[in-house]
Amino acid sequence: MRRSLVLLLLMVCCAIAHAAEPRKVLVLGDSLSAAHNIPVEAGWVRLLDARTQKMATPWTMVNASISGETSLSGRNRLPGLLSREKPGVVVIELGANDGLQGLALGQVASNLDAMMTAAGAAGAKVLLLGIELPVNYGPQYRDGLRKVYVDAAAKHKAALVPFLLDGVALDPALMQDDGLHPTAKGEPRVAENVWKALAPLLK
Repeated sequence: MRRSLVLLLLMVCCAIAHAAEPRKVLVLGDSLSAAHNIPVEAGWVRLLDARTQKMATPWTMVNASISGETSLSGRNRLPGLLSREKPGVVVIELGANDGLQGLALGQVASNLDAMMTAAGAAGAKVLLLGIELPVNYGPQYRDGLRKVYVDAAAKHKAALVPFLLDGVALDPALMQDDGLHPTAKGEPRVAENVWKALAPLLK
């Protein structure tokens, strides 16, 4: 009887300790998520981490984003990240560099599909962050890339932010001189764009 009570107590303690551990949101992105040319603490991932850490059941934002990342390199890195971090949510923000290089849209779609499949198989919810290309890439390619994100989210029943930089990209005061990356002043708006879709996944 005494041994049973000790085992029960240990199980309860382990359950409490596990529940108290911050759950993880893995962010796999490129320079748009890696705080390019601004302080790391000013980037949208760090801004949301400060918010998720204060939730009743805290979540930790794990930023695995790398400047220059493509959908293919992200696809190759994701299995190791899933194994190591064991996230409850995976945020995928990739495709911008593919688009700037004019990569065939079918390849972008295939890579996103593989990443979302891997995340789902690992038991994680998925949030897909879409991007928009500059107008000089032409309407056919730009519209096609938009459709890639919409179709991928629909196929996997994943949450979607159609355009990560909505409300930021067309405001010169919120963008760096390269016209591609937000300034520190623009990052809070980016964070809000993500939060609207991310918050329901953390409940």
